Amino acid sequence: MTRLPHQACTSVLVGKLATLDGSPLIARNEDNAVAIWPKQAVSHPASTSGTTHFVSKNNQFTTSLPQAAAQYTAVPDSDSSAGDYGESGINAHQVAMSATESAYTNSRVLGVDPLVPNGIAEDAMLTVILPYIDSAQAGIQRLGHLVHTQGAAETNGVLFSDLDEVWYMEIVSGHHWVAQRIPDDAYAVVANQLAIEEVDFDSPNFLTSPNLRQFVQSHRLNPDGGGFNSRHIFGTHSEQDAHYNTPRVWYGHKILTPSAFENPTDMTLPFIQHAERKIGLDDVATILGSHYNGTPYDPLGHGTATERTAYRAIGLARTQNSHILQLRRNVPPLRAGIVWQGFGNPAFTPYVPFFAAGDQLAPTYAAANPTYSATNPYWQAKLVEVLSEAHYHQNRGLIDHFLQASQQRGIQRVQAGDDLTPSTPTTLGEFNVATAASFATALQAHIGALVQANAEQSALSFAMDSQL
Repeated sequence: MTRLPHQACTSVLVGKLATLDGSPLIARNEDNAVAIWPKQAVSHPASTSGTTHFVSKNNQFTTSLPQAAAQYTAVPDSDSSAGDYGESGINAHQVAMSATESAYTNSRVLGVDPLVPNGIAEDAMLTVILPYIDSAQAGIQRLGHLVHTQGAAETNGVLFSDLDEVWYMEIVSGHHWVAQRIPDDAYAVVANQLAIEEVDFDSPNFLTSPNLRQFVQSHRLNPDGGGFNSRHIFGTHSEQDAHYNTPRVWYGHKILTPSAFENPTDMTLPFIQHAERKIGLDDVATILGSHYNGTPYDPLGHGTATERTAYRAIGLARTQNSHILQLRRNVPPLRAGIVWQGFGNPAFTPYVPFFAAGDQLAPTYAAANPTYSATNPYWQAKLVEVLSEAHYHQNRGLIDHFLQASQQRGIQRVQAGDDLTPSTPTTLGEFNVATAASFATALQAHIGALVQANAEQSALSFAMDSQL
């Protein structure tokens, strides 16, 4: 099966001092070109005798792998015929990775260093990187080496974090890349654009491919003449950026930094931004599930037809996998990594917390699910989407109450997991299964409430004569 294009994700990265509890966060919506593309969520066990030869089903990218692989979680496509597309996870070394934020490189750069058809691409990235790294920077260096030596098939942004650092890496051409550490007290929202701005080659907060400056200088690629603004050098500045990409960054800033008074089509919005309050998991969930709520641009709102279709929203029917990867610094390492896993559009569907170190997430999440199943979490989420959007305004209170209750349930489950004795991969895995079951029960009850509420909204209805 050919993978459908999906230049459509939105990412949020938050440094440890910018969050409420001191946990670095990386998060992303994985979107697709279609509304239904089933996903699974799995835990891969550690291995010391794994395969050392990898070939991508997507484009035959080939590389050697170390024999020893750490345990890690992933969210692959249910249909793996075009590649795993593992997308997001946390490994046993408390390193989180989310790949990728699709982006675009301008033609003048690709003219001198084109993308490589059989280079590394999104389908393979998590599989060949996350099991083999013990820090965020190690992930950048491993991926960067593959890009530099074997080439990249796509322009992509990749998110990495560990207990101390959050990094954003951009593959900017066939063989070059740049990465920036998100300041501990800051955050970033990225939406299908190359976003990194001024690069300081003398700072430990930046990493780049070898000879990047020389590459730009020798091919006269810097439009500014001086400095090294990566976005200006490698990125695009198009009508699509102004209406498809930039408004999502604007809305994320509007939620966390409302005093900035930015413009939704301003293509100079800063990559690094500072929030006006500490950022919680609920704030990140709000951004990833947003659709310009409270503005004329909300597709579900009351603006004009032109306003409601002006900009591409963040939470979409095409969202397949939404995740918030949390690395907690105030607990033992085995309990540090929490995968807040969502399927479908987080405007309507909940995030379920799983301990990443558990030996399993849940059988229902790992099950193959190519066709509709009323008990499968992916398909339940998609059903909730359809039911929620059908009569959104009439059911807004019901939807909001469910999401708030789900956030409370998630926090309570994490706290209960912290109290587990003994705390082992097996007990955490069993706890994950119980968490999934708890959310499934609540989700099924919510589905029933939506069915009942929507039935009352049917156009095939009429006021009944009281005598009948």
